[in-house]
Amino acid sequence: MIAMLGMYDHPAIQAANDRYWTAIRDHLGYGPATLTRDMDFFDMWLSPDLLLGQTCGLPYRARLYDKVQKIGTPNYGIEGAPDGHYRSCFVVRRDHGDVTLADFDGKHLAFNESVSQSGWAGPLTHMKRNGVTPGKMTETGAHLHSVQAVAAGAADIAGIDAITWNILLEHEPVTEKLQVIDMTPPTPGHAYITAPGNDVEALEAAIRAAIDQLSAADRAALQLKGMVQIPVETYLDVETPPPPAAAA
Repeated sequence: MIAMLGMYDHPAIQAANDRYWTAIRDHLGYGPATLTRDMDFFDMWLSPDLLLGQTCGLPYRARLYDKVQKIGTPNYGIEGAPDGHYRSCFVVRRDHGDVTLADFDGKHLAFNESVSQSGWAGPLTHMKRNGVTPGKMTETGAHLHSVQAVAAGAADIAGIDAITWNILLEHEPVTEKLQVIDMTPPTPGHAYITAPGNDVEALEAAIRAAIDQLSAADRAALQLKGMVQIPVETYLDVETPPPPAAAA
């Protein structure tokens, strides 16, 4: 069996995620002893051995929704978003001063990957709706790498998952060089999923119980407020921009 909580697993909070998983397993009564951290996401998400995983909204609606079971969506209490939803922050260098998203029309966008709702689909959709078109686009492989690229001047702007941004603010000094200039509208958050045939109700109950028993420190580190149910149709209704053919 596979358990993987890699969406929000910065090294600084891995111990908290380990304790969270142990609590889930204890309430469930079975499961792997440790979290998997060395497996390709799609291989993991589509594995018949998946007991618990977490997926971004874009791969869920594009490739997974009819191949996995959705357990529920954790609520991270993001400001300006309904429970279980999240937003993306547009970050630029602090030395730009008082600027708006419109000032970055035609500028260099860094994004983590083209299967990301928070780094790619959400920011591109919001930019399009506001008449902003990025110029050069560079895929960095991770939100942290996008932040580092903007801070170093290798890119002008990036869209960063608000939950990840909060983690980076606490643990990555490079964020001191950046400022948030805009936010995307909310979209459904990273759902917990399991392979077909697994007991969804038991998993949901175990996750809810584990969240309730987390220490205050672990709850704060993981930003967990609870878990909610969001209809599959709400995920499927989110707009997806064309693939980043111009990415470099």
